[in-house]
Amino acid sequence: MKRFIALNLFFLICAAPALAQGTAISFGSSEHDGNLPVEVTSEELDVDQSTGIAVFTGDVLVIQGEMRLFAERVTVEYTPQSTDDSGGINRVLANGEVTIVRGPEAAEGDDAVYTLATGMVVMTGDVMVTQGPNVVLGDRLSVNLDDGAGVVEGNVKTIFQPAGASE
Repeated sequence: MKRFIALNLFFLICAAPALAQGTAISFGSSEHDGNLPVEVTSEELDVDQSTGIAVFTGDVLVIQGEMRLFAERVTVEYTPQSTDDSGGINRVLANGEVTIVRGPEAAEGDDAVYTLATGMVVMTGDVMVTQGPNVVLGDRLSVNLDDGAGVVEGNVKTIFQPAGASE
């Protein structure tokens, strides 16, 4: 029992520097292809042809490759040059209990912006990243889906489960 307490204390001490600064993480197990089709399902869709914006509400699910995004509301901004009905998407903005799942990792937050051209996702508001039994909490997550590199910033707290620890 003393060893278990000492080991947990060790991991908490190692995690302490992360409380004040950003923490680098990996997110996703495979390469992301921003050119794959984007599938969106929801309870309601409102499209404004003049602005090139589509708003999906109610149990929204966005799928692209192995990435899954869940939210209460998702706004899709089309690229200006897609007026020829080619359907080019510029950004996906998600609001309300946003969850992104990619491979074995998941991230939760209040809002997220996914820019397809760069493969970047920025999630804000009580962010929680789970990687197996490990958890990283913070104010903001920035992750590049193309290489899986990410950073959690602002009030960062990490919780690591040592190998063999009971859950």
